[in-house]
Amino acid sequence: MHVSTTSPVPRSHIHALHDPNWKHAMLDEYNALITNGTWVLVPRPQNVNVVRSMWLFKHKFHADGSLSRYKACLIANGRSQQQDIDCDETFSPVVKPATIRTVLSLADSRVWPIHQPDVKNAFLHGHLSETVYLHQPLGFVDPAHPNHVCLLQKSLYGLKQAPRAWSQRFTSYATRVGFQHSIIDSSLFVYREGTDTAYLLLYVDDIILTASSTSLLQKIISSLHGEFSMTDLGPLNYFLGISAHRTSSGLFLSQTKYATEVLERAHKLNCNPCKTPVDTDTKLGPHRSPVEDPSFYRSLAGALQLGRVPGYSTLDFWLLCLSRRQPTYMVFQEKHVTSRSSAEAEYRGVANAVAETAWVRNLLRELHSPLCTATLVYCDNISAVYLSSNQRTKHIEIDLHFVRDFVATGHVRVLHLPSKYQYADIFTKELPSPLFTEFRSSLSVRPSPALIAEAY
Repeated sequence: MHVSTTSPVPRSHIHALHDPNWKHAMLDEYNALITNGTWVLVPRPQNVNVVRSMWLFKHKFHADGSLSRYKACLIANGRSQQQDIDCDETFSPVVKPATIRTVLSLADSRVWPIHQPDVKNAFLHGHLSETVYLHQPLGFVDPAHPNHVCLLQKSLYGLKQAPRAWSQRFTSYATRVGFQHSIIDSSLFVYREGTDTAYLLLYVDDIILTASSTSLLQKIISSLHGEFSMTDLGPLNYFLGISAHRTSSGLFLSQTKYATEVLERAHKLNCNPCKTPVDTDTKLGPHRSPVEDPSFYRSLAGALQLGRVPGYSTLDFWLLCLSRRQPTYMVFQEKHVTSRSSAEAEYRGVANAVAETAWVRNLLRELHSPLCTATLVYCDNISAVYLSSNQRTKHIEIDLHFVRDFVATGHVRVLHLPSKYQYADIFTKELPSPLFTEFRSSLSVRPSPALIAEAY
């Protein structure tokens, strides 16, 4: 596996032009763009906007940290584009996290192969609907036509519409080769032929592909390879900053790399560990001293939400995506509105959970895995449970009572859950260590698969 990091060296393009390593990397990138037919050189028209370009330099590293190669990328400066002149619609959909979890759970429970195809320079495959002119790249100005500009034929990294152009290009290909474009999630593609099934997830230029058989998976990868310049990275290993490790027990997910980076930034990598992320004894008081660096504190709070979290390290814990015995999907709802009663507040939480589970049921239907049983929704408020069936009340909005329709049709069952089994409390309340550990285990958080293997 290779890791990319933006290099602080060279400090300027001029330096790069005299460094043989970076110059060679720039030449490779330039030749790839020319081979791809990214632009044609034309005389500069009058009164047109010409987008600036720049080089982005990266170091590619091996997994052991050793330098693999130098990488130079030509980037368009999207900030120099003008709305309705050389860019229009820029929004690009990405696959929803809930869809990723659902597909991975289904694939792992069925022991399907899960691979990660990698499209090289994915954004360069997008076709532009707008006319975009680009300055010739620094270091590669045509000496015979120094005042010409590049009329882009295909997309380029940095353009505002690049992600959308790539998404439209891939969607066109996928539907042409037999994939059904999901209505529930526009970045999900489902292939179905007889008993053969495959799911493809697209997150910008990252792809997850799983199929009911290895032969079908390889057939799709070959089709992708024929359409795009790509490589198969093999079984799913690292996706969107999440490490994946598959064992006979299931699929384990971890953000160890991200957690380590946050701990290093917080200078807490070697701190004494805490048993829980929230202290059950310490309370905020009126004389609490301010933090020394507010900006640093806010950035850390944005990554961790709680100041005590760095001491509670989960580097050796992984999330077990599901149990092979029974795939389970859990939804936890947090209340964001003021209610006139605790029953109304809890009922709103139930309504939000039912809406989410209704979306998941529709998703499973598109995945050709419809649920045949009712979805169980647990609530620790008895009044809210009664409201979900037939009890009347005047101060709760009518639009929340769609829950009763799902209950009446048998798609949902709302059940009472004692507070001592309310696992969602682990996210919102300070819990004593024994209860915290019990809840954590119930949420399928397990020690690292490597540590489990060493135990045996």
